Amino acid sequence: MPQVEKHARPAIHHDVIVIGAGFSGINAGIRLKQQGITDFAILERADDVGGTWRDNTYPGCACDVPSHLYSYSFEQNPDWSTTYSGSAEIQAYIQRCAEKYGLHDHLQFGVGIAAAEFDDARGIWHLTAEDGACYTARAVVCAVGGLVEPATPNFAGMDDFKGEIMHTARWNHDISLAGKKVAVIGTGASAIQVIPAIAPEVAQLSVIQRSAPYVLPKLDKALPDLMKTTFRRLPFAQTAFRRAILAITEGLVGPAVILNSPLATGMKKLALWNMRSTVKDAALREKLTPDYEIGCKRVLFASNYYPALTRDNVTVETAGIERFTENGLRLSDGREIEADVIVTATGFKINIASPPFPVIGENGVPLADIWDGPGGKAYKGVATAGVPNWFFMLGPNTGPGHTSVLIYTEAQARYITQAIAKLLDDELTAIAVKPDIMQRYHEKLQNRMRYTSWTSGCQSWYLDEHGENHTLFPGLATEYALSMRRFKLGEYEVVR
Repeated sequence: MPQVEKHARPAIHHDVIVIGAGFSGINAGIRLKQQGITDFAILERADDVGGTWRDNTYPGCACDVPSHLYSYSFEQNPDWSTTYSGSAEIQAYIQRCAEKYGLHDHLQFGVGIAAAEFDDARGIWHLTAEDGACYTARAVVCAVGGLVEPATPNFAGMDDFKGEIMHTARWNHDISLAGKKVAVIGTGASAIQVIPAIAPEVAQLSVIQRSAPYVLPKLDKALPDLMKTTFRRLPFAQTAFRRAILAITEGLVGPAVILNSPLATGMKKLALWNMRSTVKDAALREKLTPDYEIGCKRVLFASNYYPALTRDNVTVETAGIERFTENGLRLSDGREIEADVIVTATGFKINIASPPFPVIGENGVPLADIWDGPGGKAYKGVATAGVPNWFFMLGPNTGPGHTSVLIYTEAQARYITQAIAKLLDDELTAIAVKPDIMQRYHEKLQNRMRYTSWTSGCQSWYLDEHGENHTLFPGLATEYALSMRRFKLGEYEVVR
């Protein structure tokens, strides 16, 4: 066993440490309490709960999953204001859940973990914080999330630009866009929300598009008071409504990820109709028509995106960016775009299938080495061989392509707390999934992945440099949740 670094500051010990206080981390904390495990801490590097919904406050920011499904099944909210809630309303919901379930005594803010190392002999994880503090725990739940670090582009000349540059995930509300020339780089999930929100107030909006997305209509509307009252008085009615939404996403949208399926074809026709019914200019329609199969990249939902692109003060540029200049952007065709503000809507560094920080497992082997090559292997997305007593939430191949991610993370929280309870109650030193169990599971997933649109040939953030999808689950959410109902110790190597 490698020597664990000795820290000058005394270590703070808990039975369990949860890293991250977004939807997943809060869910883990709630489940731990319900399991009767009370000696745990939730470490959060920011100053509040909420994760991506705390960090993303750009104009128009909202969820693209209906609110009644994008919430905990055990803590339904009858008072959602719209079909698809905005970031502030979702953030407030997470804050209420943390308060209601008594998690504030377990939450520690301003603690970012920089490294983790397992002590084989004692079965203890040593976590080193960014400020040098040391924490130890029998088990760790890694709930850092997949949408954390913004993917900031690195174009030539960015330091030369005299205006303001901001990423959608780090929106600067002190900067007014009214009457200014603005360029938005990207046409992904955040871009199609921010563009319609700012287009009416800016003088000129240049949209820099690398590839056109498929955009389906988003039927968003204010929810009536009668619905809210009914759900408040009759919770079972809201449960039935939630299940109906889940059934629709599973039955209609879920199978559409199968390459060349009738549902995929139907969704493609609907997306193209959504664009052509709004965009009458033939040249603009050509720019906005995707050149890949639907589903290969994330399918987006918006009913105000295409109308925004038809405004007189909005242009769509498909030439690549050569460099930033003092006054804006120079495109690959030689033209220059003037801008006072440049918004980089370029998404996140996806870390679902890569370690969030250095993690040293048993026998001193780094997780990065275990995941080298085609990486990101974890049994059911929660446990990796060689990394005992460490559990992922929203780990490899547990992202949804069609429904609420909370269906997956609720199942993970239930499974993980069963595993941790077994570890603690039976006074085990270590449990780690068996390598052959993990490998067979991974191979089965990747074999199924071949028949999905995600691997149909385009370049997307779903795929790694080897062309493998370690991000999404190639099946229905209910299938995944059912597979996670019971933790089986026989699938794990045990050190007693």
